[in-house]
Amino acid sequence: MKELYSVRMRAAAGGPHEEGGRHISGAERLVPEGDVRQVVGAMLDRALNHSRGRPDFINLTLEALPAERVLTVPLLPIRTLAVPDLVAGRRAALNLLIKAGVVRCAAERALTALQALPDSMRGAMLLSAATGERLDGYGGRGVRVTRMDIHPASRLAVREALTSYGLGNNHVLEAGILASKVVSAPGVVAELCWSDDPDYVAGYVAIATCYTRFSYLKPYGSPIGGRAFFVREGTDINATISYLQEQPVLVVPGEDWCVVPEAGEARWNF
Repeated sequence: MKELYSVRMRAAAGGPHEEGGRHISGAERLVPEGDVRQVVGAMLDRALNHSRGRPDFINLTLEALPAERVLTVPLLPIRTLAVPDLVAGRRAALNLLIKAGVVRCAAERALTALQALPDSMRGAMLLSAATGERLDGYGGRGVRVTRMDIHPASRLAVREALTSYGLGNNHVLEAGILASKVVSAPGVVAELCWSDDPDYVAGYVAIATCYTRFSYLKPYGSPIGGRAFFVREGTDINATISYLQEQPVLVVPGEDWCVVPEAGEARWNF
């Protein structure tokens, strides 16, 4: 593969994020040089027409990446679990985290911390899977996962698979890409996330074998979302943060990649 460009956008209202601006939108792509202009234009449109409001600060970053720096990791299978309401969704997410190896008290602390956020985080909390103690020291910013995308040769087919189940919006594909990078990071056990988009109430838990969407994980109309990454005891936290924030990654669906709809039976294999 030829040289790729990391294209990153973040938008805020009330000034830059570093000066207390309120986060509006963000996006990440890894693309060939010929796609840069189109991707930048799409990111600007997204920033200027977001449901969280209109930004007065937009930062766009382009970075050339030699092909040898880019790792490939598997795209997680994507399944949806329909739940009747927010309470049931968070209970199901809690149970899945525990099955994945997160101690109950740590999973409960993460849910409490995300519910208590005064506003959305740009990044994620890095938590001990054993205790729920926060390990990253990045405060309201959190650990920002960057430099990732789906392999260009797979993007169209994966989007078609998701669209066939009504999952063709940006939320699912982008979250699946990010989650696939996150669970490939050293020491990461699981991820818990719900969106800051006021109109999007679904959220997910990602573990090494699957990305599971829950149809309700946050109240409708809430502009506050967040992420928590759980890491096992003895993990080199600096190495994990470096991987999440700096290592370029392309995700690739394997032969066993699939979409599992709410009915529970996979009908699309790659």
